[in-house]
Amino acid sequence: MIRKMYEGFLGDWELEPDASHYGQGDAPTSGGYSITEGREGLQFVIQWQDHAGENHSFSFSGVPDGEARPFAGDDLIDSMSVSAPSSEELTSRAFYQGRELMVAKRMLIEDGAIMEVTQSVLLPDGSMPANVARYRRKLHS
Repeated sequence: MIRKMYEGFLGDWELEPDASHYGQGDAPTSGGYSITEGREGLQFVIQWQDHAGENHSFSFSGVPDGEARPFAGDDLIDSMSVSAPSSEELTSRAFYQGRELMVAKRMLIEDGAIMEVTQSVLLPDGSMPANVARYRRKLHS
């Protein structure tokens, strides 16, 4: 059986707010991350609760081959790519008119028990603030 490079990322993850560091905006008080494999490639679902107690979510899908594909549903980006350069890294990139604006790099650490997501955004002034969110793999019973 052939192992897919991104296989270790599949599953449900729970945010560890105290181990996360946000350079842009306030860190969520709780959250979850789900990565599944479907007909459209990988499905990403991110949910979080902010300090005001409001729930938020964002989802997208992508084929993990590094190719930028059209993205609908957001005014700030028009295409996205997903790549799995190694079994410990899964990266998505967002573009607008061919210019890279955002990178989300997911790394597996501690033998795959922890996923660390570093999301960097290129701002108009050229700065790139980053948020680092740490997730622990949820064990299902």
